[in-house]
Amino acid sequence: MKLGQQAGTPAEWTAFTRRYRAEMATPENAHAVALLAAMSHQSDFSVGCYCEHEARCHRSVLRELLVAAGARLAD
Repeated sequence: MKLGQQAGTPAEWTAFTRRYRAEMATPENAHAVALLAAMSHQSDFSVGCYCEHEARCHRSVLRELLVAAGARLAD
């Protein structure tokens, strides 16, 4: 996650998100995202970390992945 926090330019952020998405696309991680998306329809939960700015944090990418997997998110 440090790479995401250290991304100082839009190009660096894009490179980070590309790597993070590839990592999350592995079968094990994709399965975890699918489970969280399914769980979101039955339970409330939150995902957090220590990053100061969500816009430059893996949370924002994870949120997009969860939405793509059909998760129900609070506004």
